[in-house]
Amino acid sequence: MNQVPAIKLNNGTLMPQLGFGVWQVPDAEAERTVGTALEAGYRSIDTAAIYGNEKGTGKAVAASGLPREELFVTTKLWNGPKQTWGRDEVLRAFDDSLTKLGLDHVDLYLIHWPRPMRDDFVAIWKTFEEIAASGRAKAVGVSNFRTEDLDRIASESALVPAVNQVELHPLHPQAALRAEHAARGIVTEAWSPLGQGKELLTLPAVTAIAGAHGRSAAQVVLRWHLQHGIVVIPKSVTPARIRENLDVFGFELDASEMAALDALGAGAAGRRIGPDPAEFDA
Repeated sequence: MNQVPAIKLNNGTLMPQLGFGVWQVPDAEAERTVGTALEAGYRSIDTAAIYGNEKGTGKAVAASGLPREELFVTTKLWNGPKQTWGRDEVLRAFDDSLTKLGLDHVDLYLIHWPRPMRDDFVAIWKTFEEIAASGRAKAVGVSNFRTEDLDRIASESALVPAVNQVELHPLHPQAALRAEHAARGIVTEAWSPLGQGKELLTLPAVTAIAGAHGRSAAQVVLRWHLQHGIVVIPKSVTPARIRENLDVFGFELDASEMAALDALGAGAAGRRIGPDPAEFDA
């Protein structure tokens, strides 16, 4: 039985709190990898136009035989710097994603980066309003947006993003941004919830807690996210790890263990791995 709890988005849509990410999974491998995840019990799949694997992801969804209403599929608009993102371009990109996925709707559609230096994400959001109203995306949101970017949207739109997907892990906990999300009714979703590379998963604070629970370091970090109310989308191409990352509902971290993991990100900015959203325009 699927034990993954659901988080209610601000429009009433239910989103599994733990899903499967496919960043860096080649399209040729996506059908097999996503298929493994669906067989293991994942029901939420996170892809993006720039990942180049929407076709493979869609094939896995189709081959699974699972009812569409049991699945939660997210993709993202790659609002890259070489494109002028007017209404027609946004709608064309959305249609292209749906075609590649082989779906008539997605459950969540995100603006991938704010690119504040381009000053166009509010105009893009206006088209996202239209997509949401059409029902072809059950919910719309953003990714990598800062508080000031959310302020811009709030000043010019009544539609509050359902989700902000950001880099988030114990070394970069984003506590202030999570508090802003909670105040605004935005769900926090973490990309790279386990960090990138092995540093986080080998820290003594993490491995000690893992040993105390008879769990892996990755399971402990995912449990930290879940107990903070964060949506997580761990990625792996290894079947055993795909299953392991889903098996995080049979134990709980106590207050002292949560505090020990919280302390790993002490500092003004934490330890960012990915690009700074204030500067990223690649």
